[in-house]
Amino acid sequence: MAILVIGGMIGAGKTSVAELLGGSLGSEVFYENVDDNEILPLFYTASEEEQRVKRYPFLLQLEFLNSRFKSIKEALHNKNNVLDRSIYEDWYFAKVNMNLGRISETEFSIYQKLLNNMMEELQELPKKSPDLMVYLKGSFETIIYRIGLRGRDFEQDQGLLDYYRALWEGYDDWVNKHYDASDVLIINIDEIDVVNNPEDAYTVVTMVNDKLAEMEIGNK
Repeated sequence: MAILVIGGMIGAGKTSVAELLGGSLGSEVFYENVDDNEILPLFYTASEEEQRVKRYPFLLQLEFLNSRFKSIKEALHNKNNVLDRSIYEDWYFAKVNMNLGRISETEFSIYQKLLNNMMEELQELPKKSPDLMVYLKGSFETIIYRIGLRGRDFEQDQGLLDYYRALWEGYDDWVNKHYDASDVLIINIDEIDVVNNPEDAYTVVTMVNDKLAEMEIGNK
């Protein structure tokens, strides 16, 4: 069996796809820590001055890094799990926030040292990385539409559009040039909607199963 990570922009539908694939594979799903994350709403709603003084972006990255490290360790101890986002994408979010001036270079350096230590620890596990990333790729318009559709109040401020665009503009580049933990399967969410179209859900399951079968054949 396989360990999958679901990657993609905020609002891309990672949780829905993770649940779909978890059900299809009969595996546990490790969800991104959102509901119990006290810092996340503050990150979105605090003023620029509050962000600078209280360092919410840096604290949020540490909170996510900690929860994603815990999830990936637990997932890699088994043969068949699905992760709704993973530790591998965490660096990209931290880097974008540094580029935007929300995280200082010193904070980013500390973050990278901690991440590197965590990644070294993963190398001590019997299984060291996932088998496949399912990357949900879509236009900026689709992403914004889906963020609005899921209705989290703290994500809806129009002032966040520049932040969303900064994340979106570099995501494909990160996947294509920086992610190397596993094979990647790209799902075009401009054309595929697993929530509202049962045929699309079947298509995604088929695509993933075909990709896993192809990888198994390639390893023989």
